[in-house]
Amino acid sequence: MKRLALAGMAMTAASAAAAPVLAADLPQAPAPAYEAVPAPQQTIDWSGIYLGGNLGWAFGNFDNKSGSTGLGTNANGVGGGLYTGYNFQVTPNVVIGAEADFSLTDLEESRTNGGLNVKSKSDWNSNIRARVGYSFDRYLVYGAGGLALADLEVSAAGDKDSKTALGWTVGAGGEAAITNNISARLEYVYQDFGSQDFNLNGTGVSSEFNNSQVRLGLGYKF
Repeated sequence: MKRLALAGMAMTAASAAAAPVLAADLPQAPAPAYEAVPAPQQTIDWSGIYLGGNLGWAFGNFDNKSGSTGLGTNANGVGGGLYTGYNFQVTPNVVIGAEADFSLTDLEESRTNGGLNVKSKSDWNSNIRARVGYSFDRYLVYGAGGLALADLEVSAAGDKDSKTALGWTVGAGGEAAITNNISARLEYVYQDFGSQDFNLNGTGVSSEFNNSQVRLGLGYKF
């Protein structure tokens, strides 16, 4: 009996020792799969008051006429100034706002025709515009339009006449948020001031002036 008991105990011990080895040989359940969660995109709230400066190049066209004499000329030069405005983020992607800017320009050119020399110049211009934009990630693309003002001066025959002309403006651009408060922009602005009349020593000169500007800007949102 003792021999039988000892043999049973030995078999039990051997079975217990072999159990982990057998379990290791059995197919194992696959490790649970974890779905990668995409990192949230950084977005910018464009709402708020902003202030900035811009610098660019202006292309002006003076279509001057005195009677039947055409004295049209083109002028281009550097332009730069300040802008300020307010944005309101209507939805996560739609931004509306209003903006005003003032720029100094170096537009001056002369033309001689029929013995008459006429010089045209514009020293500054300004825009008051409404803006509508689409924002995504850290970028904003927009269109703008509204009221334009500019200083126009025409001189000839030893006399000169100047006025502040009123016109309209349209344009488009894009902004990129460098930080939550600082943004850089690139935009195109077109201004049209229609026909303006000038009196030079009794000689009437009409001038149709339009202006295109391509400019870079850097702004700060408060």
